[in-house]
Amino acid sequence: MTFEEDLMKKFMSGFSLFLCAVLFLPLCGCEKRPVKYSYTDMTVFDTQTVIVGWDTDKTSFDEKAEAAMQELTRLHRLYDIYNTYDGINNLKTVNDNAGKTAVEVDGDIIEMLEYCVAAYEATNGAVNAAMGSVTRLWHDCRVQAAEDEDSARIPDAEALKEAASHTDFSCVTIDKEAGTVYISDPQTSLDVGAVAKGYATELCARFIESRGWDNMALNVGGNVRTVGLREDGQPWVTGVENPVEDTNGASGDAYFCRINLYGGEALVTSGSYQRYFVVNGVRYHHIIDPETLMPENRYLSVSVLCTDSGMGDALSTALFNMSEEDGRGVLEAMGFDAAWVYPDGTVSYTGGFEERLLP
Repeated sequence: MTFEEDLMKKFMSGFSLFLCAVLFLPLCGCEKRPVKYSYTDMTVFDTQTVIVGWDTDKTSFDEKAEAAMQELTRLHRLYDIYNTYDGINNLKTVNDNAGKTAVEVDGDIIEMLEYCVAAYEATNGAVNAAMGSVTRLWHDCRVQAAEDEDSARIPDAEALKEAASHTDFSCVTIDKEAGTVYISDPQTSLDVGAVAKGYATELCARFIESRGWDNMALNVGGNVRTVGLREDGQPWVTGVENPVEDTNGASGDAYFCRINLYGGEALVTSGSYQRYFVVNGVRYHHIIDPETLMPENRYLSVSVLCTDSGMGDALSTALFNMSEEDGRGVLEAMGFDAAWVYPDGTVSYTGGFEERLLP
């Protein structure tokens, strides 16, 4: 064998070894493993949105999270009752045309309002999306208090009574076939604050599921919804914020309980401890009882464990406005569970909720 032939033989042998190494590299355990990532946004539903999940690289995860945020932004604009957007007929458009004309709207508005009707019926009117005339009075007082604490006041009782005479949901005609919504009473207005955020969270989760993405979870201002399990096949661990303050006005433990959430489940909390204003030393929160037209102080928070973030949002508000006994009856009929935190710090759970508690 000549020197050139020997050199070529050695070269081909080395090249073969290199080629085999490249071809079998993925089989040697060198493939990328999924890593947990997080994405935070503050632009929708006047709250913080956090999306977490596992992916093989951050770019891929961010693309999914940004697509989910685009969907949430679209829904936020549709359900907004305070702002208008170019080219969109939203709920503000519907309210602005009360007593004038039917408004052609996106199908997601139609379906959400049908959802509000179902929630109204399921809770015997404890959550009413046609209470905009009443909640607007409280909203205006809350804004005024934020701008000038010295001028803080609550709505006039007679004004509330007059506004309450325009909260009949039968004034709202939802024409699914025509794709329109019409409010016949010019003084009736829609306020879907008790439903919209949770409903949008649910739709966003279904958007993620429809694309085959997995191992993700959404938290939209206390509305938690999971998509699949964690990457390791284990349930998600989430905590319920502690609404109880110590004598110095500072929160103690960040969470009063932690529970497991499995794929497709939701945990939704409504509370009196974040959105409120103070008049003469008395706190007035944002959850208004349809019967008294006032924010009641039965509980500090109510959390609902269920398989539908939209209904969970509606129920957490409805339960806030009824006795625990009545609330348990509603939950039993729907197959959901809940936790109530009382002003003295006492906590009450349904059996199914208590079974999920972690040490």
